[in-house]
Amino acid sequence: MSARQPVTTPNAPKAVGPYSQAVVGGGLVYCSGQVALDPVTGKLVGADVALQTERVLENLQAVLVASGSSLGKVQKCTVFLKDMADFAAMNAVYARYFPAPNPPARATVAVAGLPLDARVEIDCVALA
Repeated sequence: MSARQPVTTPNAPKAVGPYSQAVVGGGLVYCSGQVALDPVTGKLVGADVALQTERVLENLQAVLVASGSSLGKVQKCTVFLKDMADFAAMNAVYARYFPAPNPPARATVAVAGLPLDARVEIDCVALA
């Protein structure tokens, strides 16, 4: 069994609690959930879910690259939406980052709230 290795990159927002941006172990990369924080300013980007989804996926991409992986190696995502009415707009942006014919598995759930009142949060598991 391989050791668990934390991943840190300045190209994505710093962890704001006792967790890693990602952890690599067992041939997989487990990325913590990302909200639409600008990694430079630390501020939430955009008021609409499309802009926020783009920033979230850019943040995940930066963490995956730092781990030696990529969006193309993502096996599963979980999308958390503050409002399920945002599904279509989120999905349109998501589809650009994970195009057919081989997008990863995914679950999408509506939640009561997200950090910093974000509209979307996404985490993922990828091949290392």
